[in-house]
Amino acid sequence: MAKAARRKAQQQQHQQKNHQYILWGVIALVVLGLGVVWLMSRNTTTSSMPPEISVEEAVAKQEAGAFILDVREPDEWNEAHISGATLVPLGELASRVNELPKDKEIVVVCRSGNRSAQARDLLVNQGFTQVTSMAGGLNQWKAAGYPTVSGQ
Repeated sequence: MAKAARRKAQQQQHQQKNHQYILWGVIALVVLGLGVVWLMSRNTTTSSMPPEISVEEAVAKQEAGAFILDVREPDEWNEAHISGATLVPLGELASRVNELPKDKEIVVVCRSGNRSAQARDLLVNQGFTQVTSMAGGLNQWKAAGYPTVSGQ
């Protein structure tokens, strides 16, 4: 009889341990699920435009009324820029986003495409939903034979 009682006690302990493992498993799944939800909610804003477009697509967007944002430095701008573009150097962009239209498509331009991609990402993270970067930058624009203007 003592053997049976011992066996029953061992079975109960085993069941208790199983219940503890199940409980910890459920807790771990809940914590993991909450972490995934939190990570996904951190940046739900995305652009409705492709991340990068060609010079030809940028020209078409400009002709359709898109806002052309040049994020180069003033000396680069003075040498040559796209007519009708607006200059906001990348280093100033975060503090000047309120100057940009949220109701228009924005095509971001720089010299070669690197700074414009950074600016695009910054704007998307600031809630802009219609923003893209022009591949190849002003270098590619000029190589394709599109006109530029100089000075302020």
